[in-house]
Amino acid sequence: MIATIIIVLAQTLAGVNSLAEADKINSLPGQPRVKFEQYSGYIPVDKQQQRALFYYFVEAEEDSASKPLVLWLTGGPGCSSVGVGAFIEHGPFKPGDNNSLVKNDYSSNKVANMLYLESPAGVGFSYSTNTSFYATDEITARDSLVFLQGWYTKFPEYSNNDFYIAGESYAGHYVPQLAQLIVQTKTKFNLKGIVIGSPLLEFNTDFNSRAEFFWSHGLISDSTYELLNRVCNYSTIIRQQFINRNVSDVCAEVDKRMNGEVSKYIDTHHVTLDVCLPSANQQAQMLNQPQEAQKLDVCVQDKTIAYLNRREVQEAFHAKLVGVTKWSTCSEVLNYDYRNLEIPIIPILGSLIKSGIRVLAYTGDQDSVIPLLASRSLVNGLAKEIGLNTTVAYRAWFEGKQVAGWTQVYGDILSYATIRGGSHEAAFSQPQRSLVLLQAFLEGKPLPNIV
Repeated sequence: MIATIIIVLAQTLAGVNSLAEADKINSLPGQPRVKFEQYSGYIPVDKQQQRALFYYFVEAEEDSASKPLVLWLTGGPGCSSVGVGAFIEHGPFKPGDNNSLVKNDYSSNKVANMLYLESPAGVGFSYSTNTSFYATDEITARDSLVFLQGWYTKFPEYSNNDFYIAGESYAGHYVPQLAQLIVQTKTKFNLKGIVIGSPLLEFNTDFNSRAEFFWSHGLISDSTYELLNRVCNYSTIIRQQFINRNVSDVCAEVDKRMNGEVSKYIDTHHVTLDVCLPSANQQAQMLNQPQEAQKLDVCVQDKTIAYLNRREVQEAFHAKLVGVTKWSTCSEVLNYDYRNLEIPIIPILGSLIKSGIRVLAYTGDQDSVIPLLASRSLVNGLAKEIGLNTTVAYRAWFEGKQVAGWTQVYGDILSYATIRGGSHEAAFSQPQRSLVLLQAFLEGKPLPNIV
């Protein structure tokens, strides 16, 4: 009887392992040699609508069995976790010259197993054959939960690892809503915490802080700053552009003046760094788009697009293009309900904290898309609202001997941090500081102080 059970169990495990084995990446074109394993492929989330989500999984460099699992979601809504999160920010490789890949010395898989998810369907290599598919926050969260259930079926060996959900920008919606759904459905994923970078949390507060950020950094004049405060604020402009689809004459004029003074050669994702000039005219879409850098490759997005559109790369990734003719950083076919931008996220964070889920919010201090002015005040307000006392007073934190940013901790369960010199995609412009921040949170340790 015992022998029979052992045989059945062995066959079951072999079957599960074969599911993962089919998604194993032998080697990506042009990549340097590494010792960790990589996997990628599709998990169906709606067979009737033929909707499937694409993932890229990178095991931790060392001790993957004991390291936490981090699900990464890039925002947009509609931008690629593989293209932006993995290849531009904190994955193991970055595109180099001549179609090669170079090793990222500050990859997040030094401290965690990293799972990059292209979500919702229509983003990156994820797809829906139903061309009328219309995405909402609710559908995105539900599909991501179904994805995770399917992914854990392929990789059951990670079911007991500590699990975290992380993301940036519009993932300030994706991450907390998915975490909330996991808690509500009592799905046993061993969820310990969430990390949200430059997150959209509260529509009016986040977008209206942009005017003060522009003005304080000398990007707009006193008169334009006054117009943004008294005539038409930035949240109104965004609401009219993306939700009402009807911009008033007065708001159009304010927006024109603001954009003219900022200029198209400033990337609002990091206002002090240079841009890749061939891409300068493509830099706009609300919460989306390019990266920039000082002593970094400011054209890394262009190289990522070129790399992921190579046929041999897509074959190595087990990826395919469905409903599109080329891979793009941010989806050109996704239909998203932009009314969802106004969903307040702060109450969801409060609910997660009350459920024992740790929360870290951080912002690059050179990001004008979702400025630290808003994020810091929203987190501080949340702490007061739910009665969390400050356990670490506002202070500088360090990477090596240099100030890496500032932080404040509330009740040992809610944390806020800035990343000095960080952009909207902070791990791109400040990779080492971003890695220190992530590692400290995953290990439950305070951010380093000077000694």
